Amino acid sequence: MNASEIFDALKKKIYAPVYFFYGEEPFYIDELTGYIEQNVLDDATRGFNLSVVYGLDVSARDVVDLARRFPMMGNYQVVIVKEAQNIQNFDALTDYFDHPMESTILVINYKYRKLDKRKTLYKRLSKSKKVVLFESSRVYESRIPHWIAERVRMLGYAITPKSEMMLAEFLGADLSRIANEINKLTIDLQPGETITEELVERKIGISKDFNIFELQNALARRDAFKAMRILLYFEANPKQNPLQMVTVLLFGFFMKVLMVHQLRNESKNAIASKLGVSPFFVGDYQVAARNFSPARIKQMISALRQVDLKSKGLGAAEATSYGPLKEWVLRVVS
Repeated sequence: MNASEIFDALKKKIYAPVYFFYGEEPFYIDELTGYIEQNVLDDATRGFNLSVVYGLDVSARDVVDLARRFPMMGNYQVVIVKEAQNIQNFDALTDYFDHPMESTILVINYKYRKLDKRKTLYKRLSKSKKVVLFESSRVYESRIPHWIAERVRMLGYAITPKSEMMLAEFLGADLSRIANEINKLTIDLQPGETITEELVERKIGISKDFNIFELQNALARRDAFKAMRILLYFEANPKQNPLQMVTVLLFGFFMKVLMVHQLRNESKNAIASKLGVSPFFVGDYQVAARNFSPARIKQMISALRQVDLKSKGLGAAEATSYGPLKEWVLRVVS
């Protein structure tokens, strides 16, 4: 089951005796665990039938003893083990997973680690009809815009492609932070309404006119005036636009432009898939490919590497200075 399917079952009050959430990405582990903690039991019985413990504080035997108790004045008790990866002799829980109490909902919150699929624990968990086993895999940065779009859609709203990218580049791969900002953006929206660049700028403070995408767009079109205006804005707002981040993103952009030269006979959707971007942005890469030959792009990337080294303090008196990047931009658009 994936996270959406688990949520759907929980909302329908279809419960399993054991939920084992594990993996490198804590966001879904925390969200699923939090939903069970807050919604399975009613207020009247939560005080009697909810136990929350931490892996460093309990043994496998303690967890089994908690799970084998009977609920008081209700149909279920919920036992949540947070940071369960810290339990000593964890495999001692395996027998309970095979034969759990039907009146207990045991939630194992096993963070930052994968299970070894060759070992007995994983094999028994994956085969058990009593266990909901869910791996919360890390979402790579290239997939963050897609994740944002899916998250917004799941909440019942829409979002423009540019807004997806603005959020992805500004917030990085921290899913908890992204989810919080999406909640902030949708708080005043009606179901079905769209998150726009103007809303992102107003609510979160990311400029819709002075951002990395507009800089890439200006460079693709060799628009010197617009590119320098954006760089001056970045220079005046270095916390939001760190020099090293800007150089890395520009490097990634022109590497993709180089790939577009090799994909010139492909469809827009095929190019988008191979670049790992929304089809909405393919036009920018194609414009850049028309304006810069492969040989020219390779020269630009080589020069950008030198700018990146200077931003890290190698061969430059002032590592945070935008001077070398401005010089690079002027050479690009000339």
